[in-house]
Amino acid sequence: MATTDLTSPLYGMSDAQLQTALAAAQQAYADLRTGKKVVSISYAQGGGSRSATFQQTDLASLRMWILDLQQALNPALRINRRRYVRPIF
Repeated sequence: MATTDLTSPLYGMSDAQLQTALAAAQQAYADLRTGKKVVSISYAQGGGSRSATFQQTDLASLRMWILDLQQALNPALRINRRRYVRPIF
């Protein structure tokens, strides 16, 4: 099921497009983790296409992108992002 969030940049993409983008993002993440310096991914949305280039320092951004795609494919999935830890004295 595609995302129903109107504010999401992924709104309007079909499930097949989201699956393709997710597979490309996961492959890019694997390539970065195995030592490739720069990875570029692209996907088509509506009347145009988009692309992104990630470097080793962008692993966190790429992981967030993968989580956003997974959330769009399965809106019932709740992804808990880490909260700021405050010390209690």
